[in-house]
Amino acid sequence: MIDANPYTLIVPDDLVWRPSNLMRIPNADYLERTGSSQMGARLWRLPAGSANTWHRHSRSEECYFVLEGVGRIRVNDEVLTVPQYGAVHVPPASLRQVFNDGDTEVLWLVVGAPDDERLPAQGGDPAEFYPEDPRQLPETLKGRPWPPAGTPGCLSRAADYNPNSNEL
Repeated sequence: MIDANPYTLIVPDDLVWRPSNLMRIPNADYLERTGSSQMGARLWRLPAGSANTWHRHSRSEECYFVLEGVGRIRVNDEVLTVPQYGAVHVPPASLRQVFNDGDTEVLWLVVGAPDDERLPAQGGDPAEFYPEDPRQLPETLKGRPWPPAGTPGCLSRAADYNPNSNEL
């Protein structure tokens, strides 16, 4: 089926920023209004001293682009530093976590495909995405207070994680 409109223009004012379900990191879904099941694209604004979940995907591969700042990402047992405008491709099944152990905010664009997995918040099996505790932090953030001080949208709900809950 060919869409009557062959494109969807998304401008910054269209984006709806919200805290993520588990780690409460501010993010905006670029493609939610398109209904695409072929790929996903989301901005993640990581405040200093914060981290996203330690997770994996069963089918989706993702490419993590740093738009502002210097990014850090764990992939399986490796920690990588990604310069502004750099990127890291992560295949399905690899554990991954973007984090910010620096002093300034980092803006990531994460693009993944296919975007047809059922995430835990959509009724998917949490163990499929979180084979280990998703709240675990990289070594450089361990011992720091959570949530990081003065980070709007980064709330303390991560401490309430229940691995048996579907509300992730």
